[in-house]
Amino acid sequence: MQEKRPLILIVNDDGYAAKGLAAMVEIAKPLGEVVVVVPDRVRSASGHAITMNEPLRLENYKNEDGVAYYRTNGTPVDCVKLGEKVVLRGRKIDLLLSGVNHGANSSVSLIYSGTMAAAIEAAFDSIPAVGLSLLDYMPDADFSAVIHYGRPIVEKVLEKGLPPHICLNVNFPKVPTEEIKGIRITRQCHATWHEDLQERTDPYGRKYYWLTGWLERLEEEEDTCEWALQHHYISVQPVQYDMTAHQYIETLKYLEL
Repeated sequence: MQEKRPLILIVNDDGYAAKGLAAMVEIAKPLGEVVVVVPDRVRSASGHAITMNEPLRLENYKNEDGVAYYRTNGTPVDCVKLGEKVVLRGRKIDLLLSGVNHGANSSVSLIYSGTMAAAIEAAFDSIPAVGLSLLDYMPDADFSAVIHYGRPIVEKVLEKGLPPHICLNVNFPKVPTEEIKGIRITRQCHATWHEDLQERTDPYGRKYYWLTGWLERLEEEEDTCEWALQHHYISVQPVQYDMTAHQYIETLKYLEL
């Protein structure tokens, strides 16, 4: 009797036309049954947003090489919900993959990331989930190293699983495959975005603002995601959605009545 193949749901925040999506499908196809549910346009930096005030649309836009592809007007988190409850109708999902994102989701970028929000959404339901990102924002980025190293990472997660409510944030440096030094298990780096809202004027004379900025690392420790990427390592960071500062609960007991 043929062994049942793992069911893998793929989502992203860069939309159905992103090159990173094709890379993720290439990673996943040899490992199981693959279903794709992605936004119909770029949804970067959408965080954990969900759609509540307009209808969600869902279209099966192609079926190719045994992979079913769906797109929606919703957010990355909506993609997870639609994948679970509509497309797969309650079937057990063995693994959720999010990405491959164009641009790193290291340090504080994790908070804004639609890619990682989708992985965290899966972790709510204890679905093993991995978000993959490449430190290259260009539409034609080279995902060779991500495919080469990403598949063994995903394969090991399928084999070993993850603790309940934990997902992985995997970031790849922008270097050729042969220049990657290895994999580091890291923690989130303390960093801050220095933001600038540039004021511009449209052809009708109306002002608008364009958000730009740069990331400043506030620590240089070797166990952080930013250090790993800077030194050509792949950063693998365990992520949880419990944002409680547990170490300060006792300190704040003076506020109790």
